[in-house]
Amino acid sequence: MPRIPAHVSGPAIGAGVTVLVAGGSALGFQLGNLHNGLLAVAFTAVGLYVVRQRPGNREAWLFVATGVVHAAMYAARQYGLHVPALPGAGWIGWLGVWPLPLVLVLAAVTLMSFPTGRLPSPGWRPVVGALAVLGVGLSAVSALWPVEYERVPLAAPHPLDLPGAATAAAVHGWAAAIGYPAFQAVWVVCVVVRLVRARGDEVRQLRWFVYAVAATAAVMVVGLVGWGTPVPGLLAVPLVPVAAGAAILKYRLYDIDPVIVTTLVWGAMAAVVTLGYAVVVVGVGSLVGGSGTLLALLATALVAVAFEPLRLRAQRLADRIVYGSRATPYEALSRLSAQLTGPSSGLFDGLCATVAEGTGARRVVLWTGADDELRAASVWPADAPVPDDVRTLDELTVGGPAVPVAHGGRTVGALAVTTGARGSLTSGERRLLTDLAAQAGLVLELRASAQRLVAAGDEARRRMERDLHDGAQQRLVTVALELGGLVQAAEGVAAALAERAEAARQQLLTATAELRETARGLHPAVLTQDGLEAALGYLADRSAVPVRLRVAVDRRLAPAVEATAYFVVSEGLTNAARHAGARITTVTAELTADGLQLEVGDDGTGGARARPGSGLEGLADRLAALDARLVVDTGPTGTRLRTVIPCG
Repeated sequence: MPRIPAHVSGPAIGAGVTVLVAGGSALGFQLGNLHNGLLAVAFTAVGLYVVRQRPGNREAWLFVATGVVHAAMYAARQYGLHVPALPGAGWIGWLGVWPLPLVLVLAAVTLMSFPTGRLPSPGWRPVVGALAVLGVGLSAVSALWPVEYERVPLAAPHPLDLPGAATAAAVHGWAAAIGYPAFQAVWVVCVVVRLVRARGDEVRQLRWFVYAVAATAAVMVVGLVGWGTPVPGLLAVPLVPVAAGAAILKYRLYDIDPVIVTTLVWGAMAAVVTLGYAVVVVGVGSLVGGSGTLLALLATALVAVAFEPLRLRAQRLADRIVYGSRATPYEALSRLSAQLTGPSSGLFDGLCATVAEGTGARRVVLWTGADDELRAASVWPADAPVPDDVRTLDELTVGGPAVPVAHGGRTVGALAVTTGARGSLTSGERRLLTDLAAQAGLVLELRASAQRLVAAGDEARRRMERDLHDGAQQRLVTVALELGGLVQAAEGVAAALAERAEAARQQLLTATAELRETARGLHPAVLTQDGLEAALGYLADRSAVPVRLRVAVDRRLAPAVEATAYFVVSEGLTNAARHAGARITTVTAELTADGLQLEVGDDGTGGARARPGSGLEGLADRLAALDARLVVDTGPTGTRLRTVIPCG
């Protein structure tokens, strides 16, 4: 990096460049030299501004050095190009010609070092050394012999008159044919390699830079093809340092991706329209000798018909070039909307996957709960471990980009993103993350509301069962005991009275048994006391159809999970006995990594459907509240009810 002495300040450098450029411009207008003056102003101004904002930025000083040498070369050439020749024009003009290869080497190193001011890796140092040797050689030949004077028509001849000019011109001709393209190609390859390997902020900085370079190259190609001159491209080159300065300082304020996509699309369409018009009007016209007006109308019609299909193809290609395999923001939101009809567990996984595709994140975690008590509900990639601790929203934002998921002004969760080496999201990616979080807010709130309703219903059932068992049922049993004692006391005194008392006692016992069954149907006490395996065994013992039962659950589960599993099996056994005419049923309950797998099958007539108001519809709603789905397979050979209830 060039070292600027401490006593040389930015204003002094700016003033010197201003004097050189202004003084050279005062000597007349030279179109072929104009780009050097523009480059001097652009590189110096951008470099000094960046130095002012960030004094330690190495790339800024490289910009300043590039601008200073361009200013010196511009002023010297302007002096040497003036007609009539000014005093000392031979030597001063000479100073504006022979340093060109060294200036190109400095410019190449400046661009290769963008945006950090350092080469991408030590492996590029020998390349820079080779460029420097080649530049020194070309500059030395140009300094000793007038090998560049045919290209730069100075008013005064070369100040040196050494022998061997023909040999020097021949050697310089082939060396320049290799060196000048190499100076350009090397930094282009270096920037492309750096862009491929870059991560995070450096990616966005390089995109600004590459976009400006590509636009400048396009202008140069148009100038060469249309007018046979590189001047338009040379005049557009100052856009490169301007874009580079914006990339260093302001890249976070602007989202360059949509700009690149739009440029690619409309650039491609402009090329297609121009080519189509030229083929029809020029090509076909030359073959058939048709009317120019008629062919122009035909070309316009063909372009109008093909424009929209071609634009859509160009849009998809541009999206793929800019976003890679990532989903565009519109595609991401569309995918999430399509998943809203599925179970919320699948939606959570799909939400995390959608965020990852849209932002290029390495890891995405969906957290649910209040902002001071968040628990992980889903994670992408699927094989990543799910955090089992409780965190706050502030803790999540410290670890990386995270946005709250809110509904009705209340936080119901959060989306946390791990970007790896990138460290941050672009403004567009953050907007996408915020939009997806807004979509997920309603889903999380509906899920939480459904779970609260299920829990409240189970608690009401449990309380009613307990009240019936401890209250009315106990009183009825006491009355039955009293009637039993009355029967014993009345025996031998009044047979008719004893008989009627016994009948009343039997009816009371029957009512007590029915009440007990009703209480168990509300919420079986055996489920609360002994767990799911005992409760399913109780259902199998009471079933009117023989049951093959297999239970592999080695621990107690959440009350809502156990109660839902109980009701699924109960509904399946009831349907098999009442509607299917089954001879045997099979019940399987197994705890796996995915959750509690339940299956109730029979060999009946089939025909089961989750009709409105049916028990199966109620089961489906209850399972949906627990992020599960009821699958009903029914046919002539029987019916199977299947589900997997998450137990996390």
